[in-house]
Amino acid sequence: MDRRVLSRPIILASLSPRRSSLLAEAGIPFEAVAPRYAEPPPPGVHADPAAFAESASFYKAASLADDHPDRLILAADTVVALGDRVFGKPADLEDARRILTALLGATQQVITGVTLLDVASGRRLISHDVTHVTMRAMSERELEDYLARGDWEGKAGAYGIQGQADRFIEKCDGSYSNVVGLPVELVQRMLKEFI
Repeated sequence: MDRRVLSRPIILASLSPRRSSLLAEAGIPFEAVAPRYAEPPPPGVHADPAAFAESASFYKAASLADDHPDRLILAADTVVALGDRVFGKPADLEDARRILTALLGATQQVITGVTLLDVASGRRLISHDVTHVTMRAMSERELEDYLARGDWEGKAGAYGIQGQADRFIEKCDGSYSNVVGLPVELVQRMLKEFI
């Protein structure tokens, strides 16, 4: 890859404030742009969650290629897997309740697919990170209080480890930033591969 691609800020195919914050904290210059890719719902049961997350991240990156032909595009997609079930962002309050009811008291995998796409050369790197998160059980009142706060909105698995749900997390094995929405260590390794 031509070093000139990294001489300009990368395009982050996301308007997520969490992803923007993680990149900024890592000192990676970027410009956040909304992808033109409509996220499909997670595949549900019996799917390969890592393959789904990687594929969704690639399509997000590719959706911006025509608008940024000389830039490096970074995209990510996060899902939560429990056994053979895959959860994305809840559609509404009832969906959030259903997802959290399944996840509480269990260890789940938080999987983020990441794509780096050099539009000019067509080179791409696609990978994923997995973090195991154990949530404690919560009472019905705790669940309803959490849901009423709306912290579940826009978050895979209906929770953000960095938000109100942190008090329900018993254990986090792996990348914390992966659970927030962007595995920074993986992104840094992938960027080094491009140079």
